[in-house]
Amino acid sequence: MDFSIAAVRRSPEEQGSLEAMFIDIFEHRFSFNEVIGLRIESFDPESPRLSFDMRQELVGSYIHNRLHGGVTATALDTVGGFAVAVAIAEKHAHETAEQIIMRFGRFGTIDLRVDYLQQGIGRSFHASAKVVRLGGRIASVRMELKNDADLLIATGTAAYVIS
Repeated sequence: MDFSIAAVRRSPEEQGSLEAMFIDIFEHRFSFNEVIGLRIESFDPESPRLSFDMRQELVGSYIHNRLHGGVTATALDTVGGFAVAVAIAEKHAHETAEQIIMRFGRFGTIDLRVDYLQQGIGRSFHASAKVVRLGGRIASVRMELKNDADLLIATGTAAYVIS
């Protein structure tokens, strides 16, 4: 006889509340993300995604009309943090949206590396991430930024403090 207890997962309504909170936090409460225009594209725990459109305010080289390197780094850092947030929400799937949000009091980037591979040229950009390790205090993540033609613009790796 199997005596294992199935973990209770938050309800679809509670999951919707959590996703709405993540949208509010990542798209609006981090003011610089709002300036860039970052939008959550996918809550998929295996590959969460953010996207943004190219605008004149994001140009780093006016001669070539390409994306500023700081915007690239911010997009990668933000999608990395978002991936960790989604992973924590999955790890604690029995908790309410409010309980999950309370876990982010000491959340922050402690190391970020960006490799710029191509010029940031495109109409829009999509950043994705994969959590490599979710420890008790530190999370490690790999990120990618691609343009609308699916050209790999930059990659990144980061470590986040999560406790």
